[in-house]
Amino acid sequence: MSDVIKCVVMGVCGSGKTSVGKALAAKFDATFIDGDDLHPRANIMKMAAGTPLNDEDRAPWLERIGDVFFSLQRRTLSGVIVCSALKKQYRDIIRKDNEGLIFVHLQGSMDTILERMAARQGHYMKKEMVQSQFDTLEVPGADEPDVVNVSIEQPLDAVIAAAIAAVEQKLKAQA
Repeated sequence: MSDVIKCVVMGVCGSGKTSVGKALAAKFDATFIDGDDLHPRANIMKMAAGTPLNDEDRAPWLERIGDVFFSLQRRTLSGVIVCSALKKQYRDIIRKDNEGLIFVHLQGSMDTILERMAARQGHYMKKEMVQSQFDTLEVPGADEPDVVNVSIEQPLDAVIAAAIAAVEQKLKAQA
């Protein structure tokens, strides 16, 4: 596919951002970047200790994500970055000077997320932090037309198919 995409796969921890993001990157021949890899060291250490991040902690991380999209855009490269982007103000930081972004919001119930977190290993986000993610989440509304919502209350293949279809629809609308 020749379309250049700039896509953020967002949602609370355990929503499937990495799996969906990698599938989108493969489908659209895009660079895949895990937003967790863009966190400053202090944020990683804070989360590993079980302490939720605050807005001040997140600001340099969100700016870095926006900068990566800005760089990709200047080189006409596609990119998919996965990050929580839980609040509208966070998404707005990423949007700054980045026209044509598409946010894929992976939505699921607390029960579904807790089941997934219980099965997860090797990730620094602790199960106990799920509640803080839901407390922080500002579900995108109609005032954010660059966001598509995809339910994770279905098998992963169906989630990926829905995400691909939503991105294709947004790209068509942007053309």
